[in-house]
Amino acid sequence: MVLTEHTTERPPVRSVRRLPRPDAASRGRGGQRFLLVGLILASVYSLFPVWWLIVAATKDRTALYQSNGLWFSGWHLWDNLQQVFTYQDGIFLRWTANSFLYAGVGSLGGTLIALATGYGLARFDFPGRNVIFACVVGSFLIPIALLTLPLYLLFSALGMVDTPWAMLIPCLINPFSVYLAKVYTEATVPYELLEAARIDGAGELRIFFSIVLRMMTTGGATVFLLAFVNTWNAFFLPLTVLRGKENWTLNLGLYNWTGTRLESGIDLTGLVLTGALLSIVPMAIMMVAMRRYWRSGVTLGALK
Repeated sequence: MVLTEHTTERPPVRSVRRLPRPDAASRGRGGQRFLLVGLILASVYSLFPVWWLIVAATKDRTALYQSNGLWFSGWHLWDNLQQVFTYQDGIFLRWTANSFLYAGVGSLGGTLIALATGYGLARFDFPGRNVIFACVVGSFLIPIALLTLPLYLLFSALGMVDTPWAMLIPCLINPFSVYLAKVYTEATVPYELLEAARIDGAGELRIFFSIVLRMMTTGGATVFLLAFVNTWNAFFLPLTVLRGKENWTLNLGLYNWTGTRLESGIDLTGLVLTGALLSIVPMAIMMVAMRRYWRSGVTLGALK
């Protein structure tokens, strides 16, 4: 009797080809490329109006309307600058000085008041502190346009309309600057340093001006820069409280030149564009000059 073995053959196993999984480095490079493309598009979007303004300021009246708006057609920048500085007996220079007065002095005083107020809210414990801080937060949520008419009525009753005080006083009080100063004080000014100064016999004013202000240089620079830009670009408030041309700001004066074409038929578009180009130069200089304070902000609050 012959026994036969019956073997069952198994079907061949097919190998499944797996796709390589992207590693963390490749995913990181993809995210960096996406971020780089987004930054490039945002930069182009932001610089496009500036480029158009620079090109337009170099053209005369004919080329301004008949040539390509994104490229140069002749070079008349020096002639346009001369016309801007000499038109109406050099009123543009007066407007520039007014803008520096309102933005510079007002922002400097407002920064000092904001730093002192923020320091008091952050490092002093007194009844009603939380209520006051809540009022500060709620007040900077109100648009400035809603406060312009009450400010006009108040300054009109005090006889301050059409005076520099009508612009300087609102610049001295900025709730958002107070909020920034409080947050920055809590992050950079420790309690231990203040207590050590008090033990050594230093008064509160000396502590604020000798210690706190030096430690809050970066925060103060940020508050001052934001306030300066906000005041320099203000339009609705000076339009309401300033009447005479001698007290106007740059924005208000350029707006008046824009409406001259409708009133008297004189086209001042070239002067308006050249003046607008000049008006952004101080802000650009301010940004570059105060950049070093932001870079050193990491080490300002450290204790040695």
